[in-house]
Amino acid sequence: MDCCESRTSPATSRRALLLGGASFAAWAYLPKFARAADGRDPRLIVVILRGALDGLANVAPTGDPDYAALHGSIALTSNGPHAALMLDSFFALHPAMPEFARMYREKRAAVIHAVATSYRDRSHFDGQDVLESGFAGPGRVQSGWLNRALEVLPRGERVTSGLAIGPTTPLVLRGAAPTVGWAPVALPQAADDTAMRLVELYNRRDPALAKPGTNGAGAMKLVARGAAKLMAADDGPRIAALAFDGWDTHANEGGAVGRLAQLLSGLDGALAEFESGLGERWRDTVVVVATEFGRTARINGTEGTDHGTGTVALLAGGAVKGGRVISDWPGLKTANLYEGRDLAPTTDLRAVIKGVLHDHLGLAERVLADTVFPDSAPVKAMKGLVG
Repeated sequence: MDCCESRTSPATSRRALLLGGASFAAWAYLPKFARAADGRDPRLIVVILRGALDGLANVAPTGDPDYAALHGSIALTSNGPHAALMLDSFFALHPAMPEFARMYREKRAAVIHAVATSYRDRSHFDGQDVLESGFAGPGRVQSGWLNRALEVLPRGERVTSGLAIGPTTPLVLRGAAPTVGWAPVALPQAADDTAMRLVELYNRRDPALAKPGTNGAGAMKLVARGAAKLMAADDGPRIAALAFDGWDTHANEGGAVGRLAQLLSGLDGALAEFESGLGERWRDTVVVVATEFGRTARINGTEGTDHGTGTVALLAGGAVKGGRVISDWPGLKTANLYEGRDLAPTTDLRAVIKGVLHDHLGLAERVLADTVFPDSAPVKAMKGLVG
């Protein structure tokens, strides 16, 4: 089993520092959507958490009688110091995410629990490949589901320039979309000077963006702030994809405080930056947060969790029908665990993403089943996530 989160190493150039030290951020200028009669101009942000998020720690099933014993010293509790934030009578949110909790109360955030891709092994590389490609299994695929979704979007007024910022273009955004009106160019390549001018423009508007993040949490917030500034512009991108590394918590994961808490705080801050930076555009925005797989239900001997299966997906944004934890809960008794060790997945992540793409961007179910997620007709789009 490989335990490296990614084949790409973080860039150490001035570009990377300008981007807050994040291992990857990509923003692509795209054709505008044809404006609907109600004036909607939707934005979609896809956030990938590389390394496999412990969904049982992010959104803890404190109402499950088997949870506390399995997660042991890192289990969240609904009372005492650093108490978890109760979402309902059964599920509780990690206390490092108060902004998400507020969005949830405002019905602008939702959780889908016991979710997974179709992948059932535990390699980060293959798991990320399946997550980003949208295919049922790993392979040498050259395009991602988000790129294929871009190819079939309804076309409106064109934005003439194209740009992707980051050390590489992620698989989820790779593909043939440049042939239909946008041209992402990854750094450091021919568009380097253009990219630098764009980033420095936003740095001048907000000098804090020029400062490298001192840790993962700080970097997440800075990158989200920059992306939000770009996406808020009338001629800016409607689609963004970015990834945050560091979620491979084999040892010293921590409970309400500790390593995972710091990462979740950064993610929470990034979501708040999207909200504030997008301004009035937030009302027509959906942020999808996903990871390649979950982690074991039982902690290991080093106070961490190992590669697992079921986890959570998070939705946030003004267009989300939130205030809900959506789950066909499988239970945590040993007999109910996947292979006796993992939270059993009961929802296919493709169903969640299909639901967002259908209701938010207007993609037809046939296109989603044949083109965006090939050979996935049995996986039906989840309804009512956006509205």
